[in-house]
Amino acid sequence: MQNKLLLIGTGLALITACAKVPITGRSQLNLIPESTMQSMALQEYQSFLSQNKTIAATASKDAEMVKRVGQRIASAVTRYMTQNNLASEVANYKWEFNLVDSKEVNAWCMPGGKVVVYTGLLPVTQNETALACVMGHEIAHAIARHGNERMSQQVVAQGIQVAGSVALNRNPQAQNIFLQSFGVGGNLGMLAYSRKNELEADHLGVIFMAMAGYNPQEAIPFWQRMAAAGGSNKPPELVSTHPSDERRVSQLQKLMPEAMKYYTPIKK
Repeated sequence: MQNKLLLIGTGLALITACAKVPITGRSQLNLIPESTMQSMALQEYQSFLSQNKTIAATASKDAEMVKRVGQRIASAVTRYMTQNNLASEVANYKWEFNLVDSKEVNAWCMPGGKVVVYTGLLPVTQNETALACVMGHEIAHAIARHGNERMSQQVVAQGIQVAGSVALNRNPQAQNIFLQSFGVGGNLGMLAYSRKNELEADHLGVIFMAMAGYNPQEAIPFWQRMAAAGGSNKPPELVSTHPSDERRVSQLQKLMPEAMKYYTPIKK
């Protein structure tokens, strides 16, 4: 009887937790309240920063660049969401952008706008516009709530109760799934976003970077460099679960006419 009630409750949750991704309009499953996701994000973000070496923007041109690019993209995101009557979805975002000293070729964005870029990524980005491509892509994952979608799938599969934000925050299993969903902590084994999620983040990302004043055409050579960075060995974490190089480049080429409509170069 208890199992039957659990199945009924899960079924009702699945029916009532459908959302749509901005720009693409795709339906997705988001079981976890955004307030809970942001609460967990703040907790885990602060924990991550306390255990890793962050580089101050006042002491590093690279760290200053990360903050500058992040702030421009955040402004573009807010503008886009406001123009499309979705301002409430980012109203509680408290953006933070940090450069972390690590050889890992990676970056991520947690719910609520908590962004980390690793120094190991910068030799591959090579320039500010390519960095905007990466940050636009990672921020797009957060705006599209891909982490919530991935985590929702896992909590359903593992039978974890999602009722009650405090209980979920204190559940070690849920915390691990959260960290895995955002690629934080290499020893945890990242839960791959689906290829659909990745291509969707590419779509949103080039629009956000274009609105921020960065040429979206730089996305194509950047992702080609990322693919080459892995060589014959394991690819960088940022692309290890991503679509094939050919498929990504093909989609980006198709997206360029749309993205270029949003592009106005930054005045220098």
